[in-house]
Amino acid sequence: MTLESSETEFAATYAAHAAEGLLYPQREGSPLLEFASGGRVLYLFDRTGPYNGRPGPARVVVHGVLDLPATRLLGPAEASGAAETLSVVGVSGVEGVGRVQSASRRVWVVQARLPLVLAAFEPLPAAQPGDWVAFRTLPPLHGFVAPGS
Repeated sequence: MTLESSETEFAATYAAHAAEGLLYPQREGSPLLEFASGGRVLYLFDRTGPYNGRPGPARVVVHGVLDLPATRLLGPAEASGAAETLSVVGVSGVEGVGRVQSASRRVWVVQARLPLVLAAFEPLPAAQPGDWVAFRTLPPLHGFVAPGS
């Protein structure tokens, strides 16, 4: 099972959920994008490069593969006091709590300080927009510079 058919199609499909932030220059030939958004600095595997991401303001689709054992829907009691959180794990992973903006069988778009497109190779728990989830991604996070950035 694949999560995307092409980099261009994935970036276009999720461009409406791109995070706004700043791209910082990397050394020549680096496969990583350094992207600051939502008060965090993320190191993203560049899926649209090598030269699509120019330093400065940018819109980037931040995509992670979920670590399913560390991912769950929050129950009503937990969700009532939930707040968006996002912490960097290792070099290129994140964990946090956020509100589902869009959901399908294998992809959630979650707002957790910034919009994240989170996917799994197996079906995800049934979630609806507005539900709160706790999640962790497997490294690396992927970055797709949105068309027009």
